[in-house]
Amino acid sequence: MKVTILVGTMTGTAEMVAQEVQDSLAADGREVETVLMDGLDGGVFDRDGAFLICTSTYGQGDVPDNAQAFYSALEGGRPDLSGVRYGIIALGDRTYTATYCHGGRRFDELLRSLGASRVGDMMEHDAGSGTMPEDVAVEWSGGWAELLDAPQRSAAA
Repeated sequence: MKVTILVGTMTGTAEMVAQEVQDSLAADGREVETVLMDGLDGGVFDRDGAFLICTSTYGQGDVPDNAQAFYSALEGGRPDLSGVRYGIIALGDRTYTATYCHGGRRFDELLRSLGASRVGDMMEHDAGSGTMPEDVAVEWSGGWAELLDAPQRSAAA
């Protein structure tokens, strides 16, 4: 299954994480493309395959600057994303307890409200954890990719 990684970043960390995840998934034989959120709208979800949102959190729990127009376009346009499957890699810092990983959490809430289905748990990384976000994300993404390949449960199950 093809994977499109959509990146929201301020300092480049989320982009670096996305690139490492892309390399890891591609090494496992997947077709993967990383796309910065700059200038995107809901039409990006017309692509085949699954989506992985990789985003940092900025300011008071906001999505990064390069993701704000995309987020607003989804929020305002309210496209039907009922056929979309996605995952979330959320980057944050626990010292900001009230807004920890809110960039990713905000995307998760919005995508769900538009009918999209999250695959697996959201990955949250704490900048103060002493672990490298790209290492944690690569490890997490392997399990996430396996969930993508698992037969989807029927609504009755």
